[in-house]
Amino acid sequence: MEQKEREKIIRLALHQAQQAFLQQEIPVGAVIFHSKTGQIIAKAHNKSEQKKSPLNHAEMIVISQALKKIQDKFLTGYSMFVTLEPCAMCAGAIAWARLDALYYGASDPKTGAVEQGAQVFSHPQTHHKIKVEKWHIPECGQIMTDFFKGKRK
Repeated sequence: MEQKEREKIIRLALHQAQQAFLQQEIPVGAVIFHSKTGQIIAKAHNKSEQKKSPLNHAEMIVISQALKKIQDKFLTGYSMFVTLEPCAMCAGAIAWARLDALYYGASDPKTGAVEQGAQVFSHPQTHHKIKVEKWHIPECGQIMTDFFKGKRK
């Protein structure tokens, strides 16, 4: 994927996270795109507060949108960028959706399940192994810091 396409994906996910921030949701944004062309097929942000359900994480919503759009059971041939390291629920859904790759912008030392905690993708019982790469996007961590700083006041 070219740098220009990568930057477009990151900007779109950050915009989604910003939308969540403005709606008093934990600011996480996710984008699913074609692994080879970079064509974006779905985007979402957290809506757990709005929908009153812990299942409405950005990753879960964007997976559902993408599956509906391509009208298939799996997302083979597609990848996801998410602004924050996925939790165990989302990492499991990403594996079950059979995405090609997961890219994320910031670590989540409290609830992350990729490089922390459950380490879902390196676990021997994970049925579908995918490429996982942290892209180290400072804005992804900063929006989380700003959100929780505001909550503590």
